[in-house]
Amino acid sequence: MPRDNRTTPRGFVLTGFSHFPELQVALFVLFLLMHVVTLAGNMVIMVVIRADRGLHTPMYLFLGALSFSELCYTFSITPKMLAGLVPGTRAISFLGCAAQTHFSFTFGFTHSFLLTVMGYDRYVAICHPLRYNTLVTPRVCIQLVAASWLGGGLLGLLVTCAVFQLPFCRSHQIDHFFCHVPPLLQLACAAGEVVAAVVNVLCAAALLGCFLLILLSYAFILARILRMPSAEGRRKTFSTCASHVAVVVVHYGCASVIYLQGRSPRAAPAGALLDVSYTVFTPFLSPIIFSLRSRDLKNALWKSLRKSFTVRNANFWPGSSFSYRSGYR
Repeated sequence: MPRDNRTTPRGFVLTGFSHFPELQVALFVLFLLMHVVTLAGNMVIMVVIRADRGLHTPMYLFLGALSFSELCYTFSITPKMLAGLVPGTRAISFLGCAAQTHFSFTFGFTHSFLLTVMGYDRYVAICHPLRYNTLVTPRVCIQLVAASWLGGGLLGLLVTCAVFQLPFCRSHQIDHFFCHVPPLLQLACAAGEVVAAVVNVLCAAALLGCFLLILLSYAFILARILRMPSAEGRRKTFSTCASHVAVVVVHYGCASVIYLQGRSPRAAPAGALLDVSYTVFTPFLSPIIFSLRSRDLKNALWKSLRKSFTVRNANFWPGSSFSYRSGYR
């Protein structure tokens, strides 16, 4: 193959939604609304956890870190995906594509690691409650969160370096709505199969490893719950894990749609729509599940709203007896 064909492209064109011109307006509105709800939900969770001292516990520290990773993951993909639904704005630079790939993998891996850490936290809280304060200290929490981010960043960097060191000599049209690795590797001149195998091994090892650790944690938790004499005690104990279990099921269920299915080139347009389940639907559901299932988080949110409403009324009617300041210490 001539050397001049093995060049670094200036950029790519994302054509993932061009196969569905009749759906683009509806998809734009739907994804925009889901994006706004995702951002608002995660930001509300982080603000409420920071503002309410009663939520300054390891479980909610991990939830705040998870919400932040969801926020970053959404920002790395959704804005460009929405731009791709507008005609004439589907181009992305080579460095922009590499950055999007790096951040999407970094935050995706970080999300899996944080879910694993949250499973460990529930395991210690339920199976070793007397040792919880010594095993899950603030220092350990910070170390676990930092390790999750560091591990996600390193794996994301490995995947990005492995993919973007390849020469791209074929069409520069990526048949997807963001810089996803499988369609990118189809544009490589050589060694695409080798890099695809390496990326698949990394993803499988990280996702399956985290999933097995979560399953192990809940195997011990379930055994502990079944030994409880009171049905009410079993119900209350499991309710503390319900939101985490729901998010794990959604996260790994959607991830399996992407990474564990065989996909032919003919199925690429439909595959792009399937990938929306992981890149858009999972971040959209996660804050909703945690907000609805966590009683402490709901109480803290309503407390913040009541306090904000009371302050506004006190400022609007400074001379009235209904004053927030009169009851504040």
